[in-house]
Amino acid sequence: MITYNDKLPFQKIKNTLDYKDIDLLRKFITDQGKILSRRSTGLTSKEQKKITKYIKRARILSLLPFCNKES
Repeated sequence: MITYNDKLPFQKIKNTLDYKDIDLLRKFITDQGKILSRRSTGLTSKEQKKITKYIKRARILSLLPFCNKES
């Protein structure tokens, strides 16, 4: 999980961003499975919309869980 002071540089991941890259998408969701906000990730609105779209697509394809049932 990323905290408010810990922002990811989007330029490094821009070329490799894909809905099949689960390890990268897990950096943008909490332990409960919620998508992190723009304020906590440091992304622009256009980048945040892409991330959200890819996370939702991965959830529908069962690559990511909708919620964490472990807790």
